[in-house]
Amino acid sequence: HGPGGGSGSNPDLTYHGGSVQHSTTVTPVFWGTSWSSYTGDKIGGLGSFYSGASGSAYLRTTSEYTDGNGGVGTTLTVANPMYDSARAPSKAPSTSAVLQAVVTALAGAQPIQNGYYPVYSDQKRGHANYCAWHTYGTINGTPVEFAFFFNLDGDPGCDVSSTYGRSAGLAALGNVSGHELSETLTDPQLNAWYDSTGAENADKCAWTFSGKAVTLGSGSWQIQGNWSNLSHDKQTPTSYLGSGSGCVDGNQ
Repeated sequence: HGPGGGSGSNPDLTYHGGSVQHSTTVTPVFWGTSWSSYTGDKIGGLGSFYSGASGSAYLRTTSEYTDGNGGVGTTLTVANPMYDSARAPSKAPSTSAVLQAVVTALAGAQPIQNGYYPVYSDQKRGHANYCAWHTYGTINGTPVEFAFFFNLDGDPGCDVSSTYGRSAGLAALGNVSGHELSETLTDPQLNAWYDSTGAENADKCAWTFSGKAVTLGSGSWQIQGNWSNLSHDKQTPTSYLGSGSGCVDGNQ
C-alpha cells in the first residue's frame, strides 16, 4: 500500500462480513540469492520486531475489530525464518510469484493454517509505486496470509526519519511491516474491515507518526499508527493527531 487512503463521507472502518485473525503465527521468509551470506541486521532485527509486537500496546490498536467469533488476537507466535534462495525478481513480482516463494521456502512442509508469511526480497523497489502489500491465498488447500516487501536500503520514498540505532533499511522495513501486519490482522482476506473507499486501518494513517517511539519488547521503533473507530468517534483511546482524528499507535 502507498501513502494515504480516503475517508469518504464516514471515515470509519465498516465490517464487510469476513474473518479477522484471532491467532497468528508469523513466519518471515527471505527471498533472494544474498540472504544465505547476509551479515547485516535485518533477519535478526525483523525477528525481534515481530516478537516485540506480540501483545504490545501498538498491536492492541487493532483489538477493537471483531467478527462473529470475537476480536483480533494480538498475541503472535513467531516462527524461525525460512528462505527461498532463488533469484528474486528485479521488478515488482506478481502475487502468485510471492506465494510460490513461500511454497519454496516451506520445502515440502505443510503451511500453518491462516499463518502469516511476510516475504522480504533482496531486490530494490525501482519504479514500483508501493513499499509493501499484503494478501491471501492457499497452499495445498490450506489458507494462508502473506505479504511482500522490497529491499528498502537507500529508498527515500519508503524511509523513516528515526532509526533508533538500526540500519536505515531495517528501520524502514519495521514501519511497513507494522502496516501490513496490522492490516493482515484486521482484514486478512480483504473482506473484513475497511472504509468506504477500500482503505484499511493502516492505510488511513500511512506516513503519519505520533512523534513518539513505539515500544516493541525492549526495542524502540518509528511506526505509523492505525485507524481506530473508537478514537475517531471520541471514545477511548485518544488519538495522536488530536481529539477525534482516529490515528493511534499505542502511546495514547
